Amino acid sequence: MSDEQTELDDDRAPGEGDHDTDVITGIRGYAIGFLLAASLSVASFYAAGSGVIYGPAIPVALIALAIGQMGVHLVFFLHVTSGPDNTNNVLALAFGVLIVALVLVGSIWIMAHLNHNLMGAEMVMGTQR
Repeated sequence: MSDEQTELDDDRAPGEGDHDTDVITGIRGYAIGFLLAASLSVASFYAAGSGVIYGPAIPVALIALAIGQMGVHLVFFLHVTSGPDNTNNVLALAFGVLIVALVLVGSIWIMAHLNHNLMGAEMVMGTQR
């Protein structure tokens, strides 16, 4: 094999490759992806529910974990790589990051405004003094 072919073989996502690969290799790739995705989900719930992370930093931690989980899904389940035949992958990833950011920031913004607008009358009077 040439050096160029070896470099192309190294730039493959788990599960992507020749059609003559064995089933065990494919299952192993999906199992690794599942374990990574499940651990990132558990880490998200732990970050939100425990007092380990400083309160205002929790949204940033959740955004970072969400981006990491998107990467795991793209690589292990959708087989998105940076190979020459996948030219739109960076745009798809950037669009996914944009959508996650919009949903998270928009949700936090809406919840903050609802919290302010649904305060009791005594709290509203206390903030005006």
